[in-house]
Amino acid sequence: MCYGIYDSPLGDILLESDSEALTGLRFADAPAQLNAAISSEPEALAQTRRWLSLYFAGKIPDLTPPIRFCGSPFQLTVWRLLLEIPYGETVSYGEIAKRVASRLSVPRMSAQAVGGAVGRNPVSLIVPCHRVVGANGSMTGYGGGIWRKEKLLALEHGVLACGS
Repeated sequence: MCYGIYDSPLGDILLESDSEALTGLRFADAPAQLNAAISSEPEALAQTRRWLSLYFAGKIPDLTPPIRFCGSPFQLTVWRLLLEIPYGETVSYGEIAKRVASRLSVPRMSAQAVGGAVGRNPVSLIVPCHRVVGANGSMTGYGGGIWRKEKLLALEHGVLACGS
């Protein structure tokens, strides 16, 4: 595994890669200690840094770094649906649940089950779990903190400038 830190306007972000693909991306609220020595940064992390730089500059990134998910088939379905949420838009957990039910050909899916899978998203920001909101548009649940979720959505709506 390879690790890196991205210094974002909203705090340090821990990057994880298996050398070929991005496997993790999350806000690191405590100072991260990296035990792995990297002689050269893998291309997946370099692409992730480019994606983050564009994103925090208020631009829609024109690339997605390779991502390798490790999760249950249900989680993979939810995470792939998150990738389909357009920049600057939000959807509710219930809407995602309906889409999951359709993809899995089941009559219904619990919004709470979807919430559990969203909460286990290993690649925050790029897999935009911050774009999932409560049924009434409320800011519910975000591993990086609700304050970050609000700032990320404000950035996507052009209300907040985080970089240049």
